[in-house]
Amino acid sequence: NPYKPPLLVWFLPTSSAMISLSAARALSKSPVKRAFARGLVSSSTSAIGSSSASAVHASSVSTTQQRASMSTMDTMETGTKTYMSLYPEDSTDGGLRLGNIVPDFSMETTHGNFESFHEWKKGKWAILFSHPADFTPVCTTEIGRLALKYDQLEEMGCLVATLSVDPVKSHQDWLRDVVAHCENEIEIKFPIIGDQDRSISTAYGMIDPGTSDDQALPLTIRAVFIINPENKLMLSLNYPACVGRNMDEIVRCVQALQLSYEKSIATPANWPNNHADIPMPDGTRSTDFKGSVFLLPTVSEEEAKENYPGYHICDVPSKINYLRLVKKEEVEKMGN
Repeated sequence: NPYKPPLLVWFLPTSSAMISLSAARALSKSPVKRAFARGLVSSSTSAIGSSSASAVHASSVSTTQQRASMSTMDTMETGTKTYMSLYPEDSTDGGLRLGNIVPDFSMETTHGNFESFHEWKKGKWAILFSHPADFTPVCTTEIGRLALKYDQLEEMGCLVATLSVDPVKSHQDWLRDVVAHCENEIEIKFPIIGDQDRSISTAYGMIDPGTSDDQALPLTIRAVFIINPENKLMLSLNYPACVGRNMDEIVRCVQALQLSYEKSIATPANWPNNHADIPMPDGTRSTDFKGSVFLLPTVSEEEAKENYPGYHICDVPSKINYLRLVKKEEVEKMGN
């Protein structure tokens, strides 16, 4: 069968992650890998912590300035900063990858014109959300559902901008249909970017510049880019034009990324509906760990005990202490 299913790689610093072969080879030579072998930290197949390499070398920035820029990255030395350093912030071949600084651009939007995307989102989390085209059915529902989540995202300190290759005037005309079709009363509070020359779509890999001119209808893919306060790409999702996105999942991803960024933790699969019933060392079972999280693999035993003294090690046949659970209430207390 000549068909090969596409490889989908999710970068959820607070969920499961896939490391490329080249990255794995590099990791095998690193102190982190040697620490794994000594059983000090978790296995390399656990989650990738979200953070910023640029913040690592920003020691000259005062705490006051960091707070003013909304940067809440955890200061635990073996936590987010160390884990994120495994991901380069620059691309060597022009492709946009997780951990890279995202391209800056000027933008014409339904909320006016802005000279710099980086300045527009300065110091904040942001979602760049593309849709294939105005006046299309799935896109109409997506913008409506995203509008319903906007206030929640704003409370989380996360900005939203959407984009398609249509001109701004088309967006403005189409938004009347979006509002009318949504079953809830909504207001579109986020800007929609007009990328008529396809420059932003090309820079972010949403359109192939070598083929888009030959297409009868060059559509951007349904893409989601979640970007941290240091302008690093922390998560990307790609959907085809025929499948609408789940806005609850996008909000969950932002929550998980921010929690990892701030607390040096990783969220398990299905978080926060995880570990609802687990075995304990005394043979009993506990329901106290529902919604718990893992410590990042790079967190040393010393910092784990200092910051999360009550963490629980899940017993597994390998006897390697890499499944280190922290109850959600302990995470909420940490740093407060």
